[in-house]
Amino acid sequence: MENIKLYEINPKYISYLTKFAPHLFHNKQAGQNNERKYIGVVLYINGYEYFAPLSSFKPKHQKMKEGIDFLKIKQYAVINLNNMFPVPKGLCTYVDINAQRNPKYKALLLAEYRAIKAIQEKIRKNAKTLYRLKLKEGDSTPLSKRCNDFQLLEKACAEYKG
Repeated sequence: MENIKLYEINPKYISYLTKFAPHLFHNKQAGQNNERKYIGVVLYINGYEYFAPLSSFKPKHQKMKEGIDFLKIKQYAVINLNNMFPVPKGLCTYVDINAQRNPKYKALLLAEYRAIKAIQEKIRKNAKTLYRLKLKEGDSTPLSKRCNDFQLLEKACAEYKG
């Protein structure tokens, strides 16, 4: 199976999706130096490519336990699989880590990517399991309530006109 890769998602699409998933993070917030990266194709379901946000590691993450929807990438970043979403083909851009100009940021991305590759099968397995659980449980459990409404987002993805 192909290695997971890092991508940037078209910011217009992210803005469009926030109507359907209000807690979805924008690519770049005011005061943020670099755009948010999304880890590459996590899974294919119903013909959709799903992506999951990669967030910077914060002190609060130190105390948090990993779960099916939350994975730590050492102390570099975290992946919130509960916030994964489908993206239409052509709206993601591969992140060429070697082309990054800021040496500190390049080193961080390389370290994150190596750590992600080491657990990519766990990421894929957790994503698929989480998707099935959300479809089965709806909003009946704390875990499923934390998740995006994947079916709603698939519908929004299919209707996106860009």
